[in-house]
Amino acid sequence: MPFPSDFENNICARARLCFGKPVQLLRQAAESVARRLTGAGHQALFAGGCVRDALLGREPDDYDIATSARPEEVLHLFPGSDEVGAHFGVIILHEGGYQFQVATFRSDGTYLDGRHPDSVTFNSNAEEDAKRRDFTINGLFEDPMSGKILDYVGGRKDLEAGILRAIGIPHARFEEDALRLLRALRFAIYTGFKIDPATWEALCADASLLQRVSPERIRDEFDKIITHSSRRLGVELLVESGLMEFIVPEFLALQGCEQPPQFHPEGDVYVHTLIMLELLGNSPSLELALSVMLHDIAKPPTFTVDETGRIRNSGHDRLGAHMTGEILRRLRYSNQIIDDASSMVANHMNFMNVQCMRTAKLKRFMARSTYENELELHRVDCSSSHGMLDNIEFLQAKADEFASEPLIPPPLVSGHDLIALGFEPGPLFSEILEFVQTEQLEGRLFERDTALAVIREKFVSD
Repeated sequence: MPFPSDFENNICARARLCFGKPVQLLRQAAESVARRLTGAGHQALFAGGCVRDALLGREPDDYDIATSARPEEVLHLFPGSDEVGAHFGVIILHEGGYQFQVATFRSDGTYLDGRHPDSVTFNSNAEEDAKRRDFTINGLFEDPMSGKILDYVGGRKDLEAGILRAIGIPHARFEEDALRLLRALRFAIYTGFKIDPATWEALCADASLLQRVSPERIRDEFDKIITHSSRRLGVELLVESGLMEFIVPEFLALQGCEQPPQFHPEGDVYVHTLIMLELLGNSPSLELALSVMLHDIAKPPTFTVDETGRIRNSGHDRLGAHMTGEILRRLRYSNQIIDDASSMVANHMNFMNVQCMRTAKLKRFMARSTYENELELHRVDCSSSHGMLDNIEFLQAKADEFASEPLIPPPLVSGHDLIALGFEPGPLFSEILEFVQTEQLEGRLFERDTALAVIREKFVSD
């Protein structure tokens, strides 16, 4: 990625000139925080990602501020701020409607739990603070008032060269916090940078350290990778580095799992899935990205070859839905995400039957909450393999045909109507209501009185 040649030391001017109003207001609020700190005699610097992104010509989403002020001094200047991270020198405060993280310059002790240092030493030395950070491109500081860049770790040079490099000894950085293993891959795909060979070697060697990290923290980084536009590269790096073994080990079995060449000329299930991930749009929903990655997760355990020599994976959709649920529960996803992704995996083979469905069944199929995501899953599934999109064309035509009214219109009768007819609540209720809805969806019933008459005729005994 080219380094902006016209962006030397004055980020302030560029931010005001090139970025939109919300970004300008965000920076102004961040400068206000820094100004109050410097006015009280403290050093205050923009730190990390906001400096990196601005130097890359990108709009920072937030501004972190590093300061020589100790936590109690920050709290004195910003009363009512959040002290949750005060033990590590981190205060969360609000200014101008925005939230900012203000951290005291510090050096860290050993990381006994693989996440938190067992001790921190506050100091007034920005250079020492930079050396405790993860990657050189995240170790840059900016003076908010002058726009001057302070670089103690070679981050500016690595930005120019497009290199992601751990600060200091890579193994030591990963040993301190194993989540940095995943963060390295995320930063690599977000920036398009190449990972420094020594950093990559340590990352692969230390992959097993990821077992120290909680499922929730792994999940949050994993989400950012698989929903990014470069998700295919991200998944490939997860596999090549050995990290996937400690996230979704079942995914590794897709490598070398053959498919019927007449339907899948692209190759094995792993290649097929990678192509599908690449074909997704730039901002897929999390449920869609997960279901694409896991839609064929059960092909390896269902792999058989019949007497004619044809490869079959009977029931891989049903088993895949079960495996998807197990995988996502292990990573502590919400019940809604688990239900939606599992449902999409379970239904991904049903699209081959849509042209044979009766109208009522088709309308119910299209009315499900996961349908639009499933339609996109089907599109990339077909586009990455045999290329036949006739089912999508059929469904698009049906969507136009059904557009004049809701797919599932208001019911003609209710349970109260059935009670009035003498029925008692029970299984027959559901049978009758489903029958009436089917007749309504098929276009054979339109009015309540007619529906009640049909119920009397079909379900009421003399």
